[in-house]
Amino acid sequence: MNSKLFFTATTLLISIFIAVDPIGLFTPPSVTFSSNKLRRAEILPLVGAIGAESFAFDPIGGGPYTGVSGGRIIKWQENERQWVNFALTSTERREKCEGWHDDEEMEHICGRPLGLCFNELTGDLYVADAYLGLLMVGPDGGSATRIVTQAQSIPFRFTNGLDIHQRSGAVYFSDSSSNYQRREFLSLIISGDKTGRLLKYDPESKQVTVLLDKLSYLNGVALSEDGSFILLAETINCRILKFWLQTSKAGTYEVLLQLPGFPDNIKRSPRGDYWVAVYSKKGKLLQWILSYTWLRKVLLKLPHKILKLHSVFAKWKGYALAIRFSEEGEVLEVLENKRGNTLKLISEVEEKNGTLWIGSVVMPFVGVYKM
Repeated sequence: MNSKLFFTATTLLISIFIAVDPIGLFTPPSVTFSSNKLRRAEILPLVGAIGAESFAFDPIGGGPYTGVSGGRIIKWQENERQWVNFALTSTERREKCEGWHDDEEMEHICGRPLGLCFNELTGDLYVADAYLGLLMVGPDGGSATRIVTQAQSIPFRFTNGLDIHQRSGAVYFSDSSSNYQRREFLSLIISGDKTGRLLKYDPESKQVTVLLDKLSYLNGVALSEDGSFILLAETINCRILKFWLQTSKAGTYEVLLQLPGFPDNIKRSPRGDYWVAVYSKKGKLLQWILSYTWLRKVLLKLPHKILKLHSVFAKWKGYALAIRFSEEGEVLEVLENKRGNTLKLISEVEEKNGTLWIGSVVMPFVGVYKM
């Protein structure tokens, strides 16, 4: 049996087992006090692209803007009900970056914009590109300018979440790992890698500072309204950390909230609380795998094609889970799409004017839920 036929047969057999799931290994755990309201979300297709990871609105409320596969940043035009091109994170080999393709095949060349945030005073859009580092796009769009690509002589491998202190202009962002890139995220999780870093870029001094390191897949970041602390999503450990920037606690952190799955981005809502998107719940199988170091080592030696089976199954069995919580860590609201027939595998929830904009780093559409 050739390798392609073996891979196809293996995929089919495992798919059947997952569909039946006789012992509940792949069935996601239920979440207390959740509401299935996200099943009513409207779907806005992304033409020729996948993966609207994160959102940002410009200083006059235009947008949202979002980054997608192929290295593009696009803007939603509400009057025309369509997405239009705004910027590019990379201008290299653009002929091979256009159109819908496997996001992992070319993203290290085309760029992969993830976290976005506007500086409201200058109108500049700051972008955390997974492969190209911290970038900036002027108010008129076009090609992005690369700002910084390393800190303490260690290159960024997986630039991810981003937020801006609107009074000082300081940019806070995450580098999820010094060892793994975005397209190796599953290996990052399996390995238990602890090289994630929280960084600060000062646009006046042009200096970048490491504020916190040795984190397990540091992902989303969100500043408090007064700038006294910043919330961090530590994906592997399924938790939200509260890192103090001011007060007598400055430079220390605490665990604010333990989550039922793997968090992605955090966004502060206009109401003063926060939304976190949970990409996937932590089911029985994954808990078992992550509890054995020897099993992790075995899985890391498997061919990349076998590890990619996880993505296939996740898209099939996926669902959507968003949690709103207070700055004290109290869970205020839990929204789901339990069947995951449309909205699933979400990466961010952005609240604006009574509407939730819901992204996914792997799906070809954006969800819109009117509250």
